[in-house]
Amino acid sequence: MSRPDFPKTILEFQARFGDEQACLGYLFECRWPDGYSCPRCKGESAWPVAARGLWECAACRYQVSLTAGTVLHKTHTALHLWFWAAYLMTTGTPGISARQLQRQLGLSRYETAWTMLHKLRRAMVNPERTLLTGEVEVDECEVGGPEVGRRGGRNLTARAAQIVVAVEVRGQGSGCVRMKVIPNASGDTLGTFVTDTVAPGAIVHTDGWMGYVPLRNKGYDHRPRSQRAAKRAGDPDPVLPRVHRAISNFKTWLRGTHRSVGNEHLQVYLDEFTFRYNRRSTPMAAFQSLLGLGAQQAPATYRQIVAHGPGSKSTT
Repeated sequence: MSRPDFPKTILEFQARFGDEQACLGYLFECRWPDGYSCPRCKGESAWPVAARGLWECAACRYQVSLTAGTVLHKTHTALHLWFWAAYLMTTGTPGISARQLQRQLGLSRYETAWTMLHKLRRAMVNPERTLLTGEVEVDECEVGGPEVGRRGGRNLTARAAQIVVAVEVRGQGSGCVRMKVIPNASGDTLGTFVTDTVAPGAIVHTDGWMGYVPLRNKGYDHRPRSQRAAKRAGDPDPVLPRVHRAISNFKTWLRGTHRSVGNEHLQVYLDEFTFRYNRRSTPMAAFQSLLGLGAQQAPATYRQIVAHGPGSKSTT
């Protein structure tokens, strides 16, 4: 059985998810698209316990909440507000910041909006996502930190974080993207990222950085191209145009929507950008995908999220 269909317009969304019961019904279909399955005995028949918002298995009497074990676990926020947050986060081209979400939903506390968005970001990584295939461009860059007086190279500034990005080549365009925060640009680090991200046998395009040399021994058709050599030779073709475009789009989005992000939370913003970028042709379907993936993710509490760094919630 396939997942339920999704609203195509904001008016359809508003009409379809106007109350808690409608949201519960949709969440049930997303969590159990093939029909109810008891977490304890795998029974296929159950009835709702309306007074407690639970479903009770007809075979073993085990009761389960639709939100148990999901990003909505033990939430005190109305489900229709969660649905609106997921919708606004996935369908708007620039995304949405916590401050904007607070205003849009009329939430009394900024921390509520901030926590909702961070929990949704943690539901954006599909644990079963496939590896990139065909031809792939890979490059690293810095995010954050002062750039005044810099002369290039890969030596990080004190405040900058380093990320590595891989983008599939699809003709003149781009396919899927993968992004990750890395501690350094060593051969071990970059090699691990590529093997975790790109299917064996793929053609991997990089610049001339020595950290990519080991890829030749990892089952890839490695095709490095030095940017400096290309400039000296007057080569008009850009080096790694797709991955550089993805990096530029990410930095523009980060500055435009969130202004700045603490390094301790940078990875989940990379995950959000990746989720939205890979669904850029079907933004309305991304809303459904987020709810479906959210039913597979372990819940994170507010304390767990802020534990990544002091004062981090003030940076989004």
